[in-house]
Amino acid sequence: MPIEDVLREIRSEINATIPSDIRISDIEFEGAELVIYTKDPDKFAEQSELVRHLAKKLQKRITVRPDPSVLEDIETAEKKIREIIPEEANITNIYFEPDVGEVIIEAEKPGVAIGKKGSLLNEIKKEIGWAPKIIRAPPMPSKTVQDIRKYLRMVSDERIEFLRRLGRRLHRGVSEGEKWVRMTALGGYREVGRSCTLLSTQDSKVLIDCGIAVSSSSNGSPYLNAPEVLPLESIDAVVVTHAHLDHSGLVPLLFKYGYDGPIYTTYPTRDVMVLLQMDYLKVCADEAKKAPYSSEHIREEIKHTIPLNYGDTIDIAPDIRLTMHRAGHILGSATCHFHIGEGLFNIAFSGDIKYEKTWLFSAAATHFPRLEALVMESTYGGKQDIQPPRKKASEFLRDIVKETLEKGGKVLIPVFAIGRSQEVMIVLEHYMKENELPSVPIYLDGMIWEATAIHTVYPEYLNADLRKKIFQEGENPLMADVFKRVDSYDKRREIIDDTEPAIVLATSGMLNGGPVMEYLKAWAEDEKNTLVFVGYQAEGTLGRKIQKGWKEVNVAGQDVKIEMRVETCEGFSGHSDRNQLLNYVKNLSPKPKRIILNHGEESKCLDLAATIHKKFGIKTIALKNLETIRFK
Repeated sequence: MPIEDVLREIRSEINATIPSDIRISDIEFEGAELVIYTKDPDKFAEQSELVRHLAKKLQKRITVRPDPSVLEDIETAEKKIREIIPEEANITNIYFEPDVGEVIIEAEKPGVAIGKKGSLLNEIKKEIGWAPKIIRAPPMPSKTVQDIRKYLRMVSDERIEFLRRLGRRLHRGVSEGEKWVRMTALGGYREVGRSCTLLSTQDSKVLIDCGIAVSSSSNGSPYLNAPEVLPLESIDAVVVTHAHLDHSGLVPLLFKYGYDGPIYTTYPTRDVMVLLQMDYLKVCADEAKKAPYSSEHIREEIKHTIPLNYGDTIDIAPDIRLTMHRAGHILGSATCHFHIGEGLFNIAFSGDIKYEKTWLFSAAATHFPRLEALVMESTYGGKQDIQPPRKKASEFLRDIVKETLEKGGKVLIPVFAIGRSQEVMIVLEHYMKENELPSVPIYLDGMIWEATAIHTVYPEYLNADLRKKIFQEGENPLMADVFKRVDSYDKRREIIDDTEPAIVLATSGMLNGGPVMEYLKAWAEDEKNTLVFVGYQAEGTLGRKIQKGWKEVNVAGQDVKIEMRVETCEGFSGHSDRNQLLNYVKNLSPKPKRIILNHGEESKCLDLAATIHKKFGIKTIALKNLETIRFK
């Protein structure tokens, strides 16, 4: 049935069901939801059963929004909010979201802003029409988050138009006849980097991740020119597991070449991937490389992103439902579960996972409603890939740092801005607080400060211990005074030339660019200093060369002798080691009938595949790029 006829029937049904004193101004599909606009939102709210009854009757997700005509203009609304909420609530920011008729109010004391039994919220809604949401103000303001929210407000009309287009596409119905499910490996199979997979059914095409191999000079992008991918306009949805560039780096490129559909990911992933993509453009400019896309395409990505929380289930195609689950890898990282058809098939893509509680996150989720197949990473899937537990890794780092500082040396830790840096920060702060390390400044250079600010915006994504510290004890280790921001070239030179002991965390984590190179050039030839690797070093990177023991290397165009102590502190990785990967499979519930391995060097993929098959009797395969496998 044509979509207009479907909508006509729905409108007729709703108008017949809703009492005549509730004025309905519009009924439209917006994304996966059926949105009812009303000039009487309060009357609708009084009849909560009405929405449930309609949703059951129409078999649709229904949202009720106030008609734009009953919303106070933004300037006046903000003024009234500030008049209603007491000053002691300390409002730090007010964000309006016109596409959903909500206003987000950040306050240092949320309880004061909400009022007794929500009295102030009710007053705000009555006065301005907007639905208020009070959230705790993050202790570190994030420019990235603020810019994204500001931009979304600017393009709210375009976003509503996009959601309506998407709604019509989503509700187009499914075809009759044979049902099938298959996936095609487009990148990141028997390799690390450029992760990308196409999940297809007879009615839908979904792209999972679209990353770049940052350290590759030739095969940097996935096989987006494969015939089943093109034209890009035929793709229903793009799902991003997490923000690292090897998973999200080329998402904006899709908009450059004609994609105009939705991006599904978690809220923190949206913000962090924008931060990393903008930095990637800056690095390309600094190195005089041609960037594959521009900031305009990143803005299109923001406009088209539909963020989710863990546990949210949403229709992303006529026959595919998506649920995001905790992956434990970095902030907002998700294992993506796809429910296909009416119980036809269930497949999950692990993304990068950490199956161990860390200083920052809880372990990856292993329980799913149904699971016939799993696509799983194997970065550390080889026989020798056994990492020490977090506690041992932390103690080893403490000992290295202590020995170096006591000799009067500097400690240089190359880190990825997201995840590893915050974890190392928490460990170092902990040992300084316990007087197990001398209290010296810890300098954060590169994107680390901004990335840390984004972590403070989303405390609900951190582990329970950290949340308890932040919310109940009023103490945030990421905000400790010992951390110093490096925000200029002059400040960097000052730290480099200073003779006092210090610790520097700087990007990039694999020594393939970024401010870390300046410190390395300056400090590499002094044996009092120490270079500590805490994350994965990909083959071909400068980090891997130094890790292997190279004594002479070229650092940003300069030949440098490596006289400083070089240590690798295993156990800080955001990836599961071999034992954790096997435990993850062991604890999966239900057990999948088939596992497909990716995101690992060829030998590790094959080794882990053989072990899983032997140990658990599960059919396991290590696909090659461009291979397709049919499930149904």
